[in-house]
Amino acid sequence: MSFARLISLFEESPFMTYIAYFFIFNMAIIILEIIIDVITAKKRRWKDSLANFSIFLINQILEKTIVGTLGIIVLMPFHYFTPFSIPESWWSWVCAIIAADFTYYWMHRIEHEHRILWANHSVHHSSKDYNLTISLRLSIVEPLIEWVFLVPMVLIGFSPFQAIVGLIFVAQFQTWIHTERITKLGWLDLVFNTPSVHRVHHGSNRKYLDKNYGGITMIWDHIFGTYQREEEKVIYGLTKPINTNNPLKINFIEYKNIWQDVKKCRTLKDKLRIIFGNLVWKPKYFTEKSKQK
Repeated sequence: MSFARLISLFEESPFMTYIAYFFIFNMAIIILEIIIDVITAKKRRWKDSLANFSIFLINQILEKTIVGTLGIIVLMPFHYFTPFSIPESWWSWVCAIIAADFTYYWMHRIEHEHRILWANHSVHHSSKDYNLTISLRLSIVEPLIEWVFLVPMVLIGFSPFQAIVGLIFVAQFQTWIHTERITKLGWLDLVFNTPSVHRVHHGSNRKYLDKNYGGITMIWDHIFGTYQREEEKVIYGLTKPINTNNPLKINFIEYKNIWQDVKKCRTLKDKLRIIFGNLVWKPKYFTEKSKQK
C-alpha cells in the first residue's frame, strides 16, 4: 500500500463514515448530559467541564495538523518491511478491532506504570468530576507517542489504516462510559467496559488504583488479573490533586513534578529511573531529606 493510497483511505473509506457518525453520536450524548444536569441541578464543576472542552479543541487542532499525519508517516516503514499482509475485509476489520482492543489494554496499562507516560495519561484522570466531558480530557502530547504501540499490529500484517482506525474505534467506544447516570449493569460489567467498570478505573481509592484497563472488553483484565468490581463509593481524581482548571497546566503539571524530582537526584541512574521508572519509586535519600526537614 502506497502512502498516497493510505491517505486516500482516511478520506474515502466507508469505515471512516461510521467513525464520523460515532463521533457525532458521542458529542450529542455529551451535550444531552449537560442539559439534563442543568435541568436536574446536578452538582458539577463547570470550570472543569469548560477546561475539558478547551483541551478537546486543542487536540482537534493538533490532530488536523501535526498529530494527524505523524502516526501514518512513522508506521509506513514497518508496513513496507513486514512480509505479512492481511487483506481488508469484514473479517479483518473484526480482527483489527480485537487486536486494537488488546493493544489498548497494554498501552493503557503501561501508561499507568511508567512515570513519563503517566505524565501524559494523568491528564485524563486529573478531574475530581466524572461526567461525559471527561472523555474529552485527553493529553495533547499523548497522541505523539501512542503510534509506537501500533507497531506490532502493523508487523503482523494489518495496514496502518486498520491499526489506527481500530484504535480510534476503541477510544470512541469509551465516551459513553464516563457517566454516573448509568448504574451497574449486572453481567455486562463482567464482560464489557461499562460506566460502573470505568468509574472504578478513575477512582483514587486504594483498592481501585490501576484496575480495569480494558477498552471495549474486560477480557484482558480478567486474564491478566487487573479486574475490579465497583464496591465502594468512588473518589475521583489523582491521589495528589492538581487543583487547576488551566488547560495547559493540566497537560504539563506532571512534567514539572518530574523535573523537580530529577533536580533532586544525585546520580544519572536515579534521574533516569525517576523519568522512566514506576510512579512510586523515589531514591531513599528523598525520604531521609524530608525527615530532616
